[in-house]
Amino acid sequence: MKLDEMAGHLIRRLHQTSTQVFAKRIQEAGFDITSVQFAAMDAIIAEPGIDQASIATKIAYDRATIGGVIDRLEQKGYVERSVSKRDRRAREVRPTKNGLKVYNEIVPIVTQLQGDILLGLNEAERATFLHLAQKVIGLVSDPAGPGTEVPTS
Repeated sequence: MKLDEMAGHLIRRLHQTSTQVFAKRIQEAGFDITSVQFAAMDAIIAEPGIDQASIATKIAYDRATIGGVIDRLEQKGYVERSVSKRDRRAREVRPTKNGLKVYNEIVPIVTQLQGDILLGLNEAERATFLHLAQKVIGLVSDPAGPGTEVPTS
């Protein structure tokens, strides 16, 4: 078998690149947050009061370990948890003022580093790659691809 022709191997390598680029750029900017913590923050800010299980679902992360991610965000002062008034078993998570501030400072960095993850691709290739990756994980079902009109009859 040729590893360079195996989707799983290439996806793993791309994930390594993505993680390394994210960590390097975030650390260079003076922040201490992982890509998973950032994804959790994004979900929390999009839906303040979201419960931990829903955060795990939104970011496609393991429900058993999301608590540790939230623990670290809470220790950094980025989020706070409280027992849900609707379901005493659930813990609601909200961003703190500091968490919102840090998130808003990090978003431009994360936006900019996306190009570094797909460095060898031009703009059209990046759009195609993103569309295909979204299709593979079930986010889109458009069979025609990006920028292509789907014929209607």
